[in-house]
Amino acid sequence: MFSRLFCGLALLTGTVLQSQENPVAFTGATLIPITGEPIENGLLLVQHGKITAVGRADTVRLSAGVQIVDVTGKVIMPGLIDSHSHIGGGSGGDSSNPIQPETRVLDSIDVRDSRFQKTRAGGITTVNVMPGSGHLISGQTLYLKLRTARTIDDLLIAQPDGTPAGGLKMANGTNSMKGKNGFPGTRAKSAALVREQFIKAREYRDKLARAGDDPAKRPDRNLALEELVEVLDGKRIVQHHTHRHDDIVTVLRLAKEFGFKVALHHVSEGWKVAPEIAAAGAACSIIAIDAPGGKLEARDLSLKTGRVLDEAGVTVGLHTDDGINDSRLFLRSAGLMVRGGMSRAGALRAVTLANAEILGLADRIGSLEAGKDADFILLSGDPLSVYTHVEQTWVEGRKVFDRVDPEDHLYAVGGPGAGDPLPTYLCCFGDAFAHLEHN
Repeated sequence: MFSRLFCGLALLTGTVLQSQENPVAFTGATLIPITGEPIENGLLLVQHGKITAVGRADTVRLSAGVQIVDVTGKVIMPGLIDSHSHIGGGSGGDSSNPIQPETRVLDSIDVRDSRFQKTRAGGITTVNVMPGSGHLISGQTLYLKLRTARTIDDLLIAQPDGTPAGGLKMANGTNSMKGKNGFPGTRAKSAALVREQFIKAREYRDKLARAGDDPAKRPDRNLALEELVEVLDGKRIVQHHTHRHDDIVTVLRLAKEFGFKVALHHVSEGWKVAPEIAAAGAACSIIAIDAPGGKLEARDLSLKTGRVLDEAGVTVGLHTDDGINDSRLFLRSAGLMVRGGMSRAGALRAVTLANAEILGLADRIGSLEAGKDADFILLSGDPLSVYTHVEQTWVEGRKVFDRVDPEDHLYAVGGPGAGDPLPTYLCCFGDAFAHLEHN
């Protein structure tokens, strides 16, 4: 009986997708708005890709022409936001030098990577796709809405000036300490190289200001320094990989010296310097891992980090670092934070509104509020229960994942075909590669 009812719901919501001109009301579910207490027997009203009303179903007056979708017994919460992901196989800097802010992960993401649909299956609607952490500055990150896509342009989030939204990936600690090809061999040299580049960026900005509109006085265009100037001017948030407590404090020192905004990522030893992080006003995006192992500098990683930082007044978000953690299990990270002592409300905020703040997008995503993008997920039960499934994922009022769809279900649960790469097209090689089919 339940299966027939839910299939009916899937057909109805499929009809909803055909016409976003008319308002659509999802009624009867428990709403978790993040900005307030849960709402029983709730109503979520959506039109033109935006949330237009949130409240109890018996207190919101609906006008004629509203399509009603009965989701009684379900839970609706904002679409999840992953502040640190690597889906799409994007990469930034190469091995030539440790500082490459001019590289753009935009130019290297495969939007047809199966991990995109797996990520939607986990209820994630916005991601910060990062280049790797093997450089002091490895390039520009990209904030993506997980709409259905043919090319990367279909997923971009535009800034007010029309350029793609994103941050700047930086790192310190052991990953970038290679000691060759200009890469540092010590922590002190790492900081010195970064400091040197930001000084150059300040000088470049000053030269541009003095030149004004006179092209003869303008310095030669420098893409790397342009990006660092955006950081200095607050147009781009630094998303900084860091683990040890001393590395964390070094990042805070550099941010204060040059006045840039920074979000600290991983912070395995963040619990050791929580007051310093709070005093600096830096947000933290942490990863929840419940198994031992990994790099030596992360040996003191603890599930209590979320609680300690939250109690210190730090904005705390969570991330998958996919593929370190599977994006399909992102809600489990919130559950692990609760296991470590973080409040339920804080843990749910960490996968939604806190991450929106970390990305500078809190004015449009991260909570169920009128005026925000209609990014939401339909859950079978409590979001922190291991028995709960993400049943549907909606981005800007359009359904991008439905668990009852056989193809979507495959991505949600795994198995043959759920993650296979595109088959190699060997038209020109005869039988030369036939043996590969059997290996």
